[in-house]
Amino acid sequence: MSPSAAVFSVYPSSGIETLRTTRITDRHMPPPPPSSSSSFSPFLGITLKRASLRSINHGSNMPRRTTLLMEWQDCTVKMEIDVPISVAYNCYLDREAIPRWMPFISSVKILEEKPELSRWSLKYSAFGRDLEFSWLARNMQPIPNQKIHWRSLEGLPNRGAVRFFPKGSSSCLVELTVSYEVPQLLAPVASALQPFLKNLLGNGLERFANFARTYQHES
Repeated sequence: MSPSAAVFSVYPSSGIETLRTTRITDRHMPPPPPSSSSSFSPFLGITLKRASLRSINHGSNMPRRTTLLMEWQDCTVKMEIDVPISVAYNCYLDREAIPRWMPFISSVKILEEKPELSRWSLKYSAFGRDLEFSWLARNMQPIPNQKIHWRSLEGLPNRGAVRFFPKGSSSCLVELTVSYEVPQLLAPVASALQPFLKNLLGNGLERFANFARTYQHES
């Protein structure tokens, strides 16, 4: 049996489209060129050289795909604070006041139209560099007097939570956990970044304890 191909054409007939099939046998097709290193496409009317296709697909000048896996790190610090748990919770809930006690946060601005969102800016000198990062964060649904947590939506990737545990009627334990993607700028010092940030967060909680005591008296 001779090889054949089918060509489909649509013709209007009395307002209804009908499908007419025409078979094309090998008598209508031009013979392929004799070269064994190429193949002829009767429908495209061109000859494809296999060698050239190999050079396109596997050429040494084509860039290779690489997958860059960014490193995430976690830091957790905790401290007992001599204020009632409700005072510590409400104090931490005041996001725009965080730059007053967290040393590396330069500003936090709550979006008026969407108060669950806030823009954060970080400025700090470390590892011989003046570091500046920013991000947009969403505060997730909090659990009153128990948990405040968030995650970034854009900018520096990070997420975290602060948990509150009662230690009596006039004190509580505050546990802060921050997870972040190591910025590419700091990748060479990634191993030193985690203990460095843990120390910063610990200093921040110490300042938070003093701030919460002042906050309690002003409330």
